[in-house]
Amino acid sequence: MRTKKFLLLIILGAGMILGSCTPRSSTHQKEEGVTSALSDDSLLTLLQYQTFRYFWDGAEPISGMARERIHLDGVYPGNDKEVVTLGGSGFGVMAILVGIERGFITREEGFARLQHIVTYLARADRFHGVWPHWLDGPTGKMTPFSKKDDGGDLVESAFMIQGLLTVAEYFRNGNEAEQQLVTDITRLWHEVEWDWYTQGKDVLYWHWSPNYAWEMNFPVGGYNECLIMYVLAASSPTHPIRPEVYHKGWARDGAITNDTVYYDLPTVLDFYEHNNDPIGPLFWAHYSYLGLCPKGLKDRYADYWELNRNHALIHYRYALDNPKGFEGYGEKQWGLTSSYSVGGYVGHHPGDEDLGVISPTAALSSFPYTPKESMKFLRYLYEEADTLIGEYGPYDAYSHTHKWVLPRYLAIDQGPIPVMVENYRTGIFWELFMKNEDVRKGLKMLGFTFDPSAVK
Repeated sequence: MRTKKFLLLIILGAGMILGSCTPRSSTHQKEEGVTSALSDDSLLTLLQYQTFRYFWDGAEPISGMARERIHLDGVYPGNDKEVVTLGGSGFGVMAILVGIERGFITREEGFARLQHIVTYLARADRFHGVWPHWLDGPTGKMTPFSKKDDGGDLVESAFMIQGLLTVAEYFRNGNEAEQQLVTDITRLWHEVEWDWYTQGKDVLYWHWSPNYAWEMNFPVGGYNECLIMYVLAASSPTHPIRPEVYHKGWARDGAITNDTVYYDLPTVLDFYEHNNDPIGPLFWAHYSYLGLCPKGLKDRYADYWELNRNHALIHYRYALDNPKGFEGYGEKQWGLTSSYSVGGYVGHHPGDEDLGVISPTAALSSFPYTPKESMKFLRYLYEEADTLIGEYGPYDAYSHTHKWVLPRYLAIDQGPIPVMVENYRTGIFWELFMKNEDVRKGLKMLGFTFDPSAVK
């Protein structure tokens, strides 16, 4: 086992991490005085390494997929320790590519894990080509997310397809085995019946169950985290939706553009779903954009770079203002999103649902939009905070106001961090995903324009 100090010296020297390491505690960091000597670049590498390990060392061993949650305190609700998540694993397959690119693992190691995951996904339960929100890791059988959510989850599956298409582009020109992986991913992509999930209407529905049919009744429209679902549904070469499904369902016949101004910044689109508060949780600026590049991306409704940058900056300015007077809020501590909380999982955002709980993924996954502001938060975590960093990077959430933090992680929060940091550093995932010919055709069909030179 490598010591913590040796790990940090490796990062300082070559930015490479090989083999295993012991969990780091921020107390040890401060005692050694090492992280304060790290350059911004090396600190980003450390962050990516630790969060990558959630999806590498922390994966469920039979499936290779991301566990829904990892609790270092050993306390789990129910019996879901081996439950794996489709959306979080979609982020995770991209995190494995981070591991290859940053030298945490070899290309061969990463390929073998990804091949294993794709083989597992082909055997796992699907419903009209769509995976459920959760699977039992060892068996690949559906695990209900709720009573009637026991079938296909189109949003979670879209996050997985986004990740798989990125993986396919990464290995497209590789050796024979790698090209077979591309073929296997393409088959899964072609088997998703996006059009089935419209019920013949001009909107996509989130869920379908073999036991409860459409009783969940969740048409997805108005701005939230689901843009990638509509883009992929339009891009499908086998089961595409019509453009009207996007314009009438998602964009609500243009009503999606009913924005407001908050902290002197336009919200660009309507975040109406969240109790009429002006802005939503920050994961809305992350999940769809791990592959879908917002730089230079526009349609009749929005400039998506402006949308996401303003979204992150509003959260930052809100923390500076701190209207509820919560302890710690300011230029070093900001960012609200759906995460663990004092009373369980909560969708935090500025306004009524600000409970004084900060979720590190919010600011850290916003590096492409707010690099200076996000770096201040990152340095706070690793240089000043004593108890907020564990084996897989920053814990899911904390509150100084409530004197609360638990050594727990969620896949959907850890996953965007290494991927969006890599998009900030190199833009590689934006470049890969936007190269996909199906995606380009789908974007064009929906009326999007995109500047390929903006990725860099």
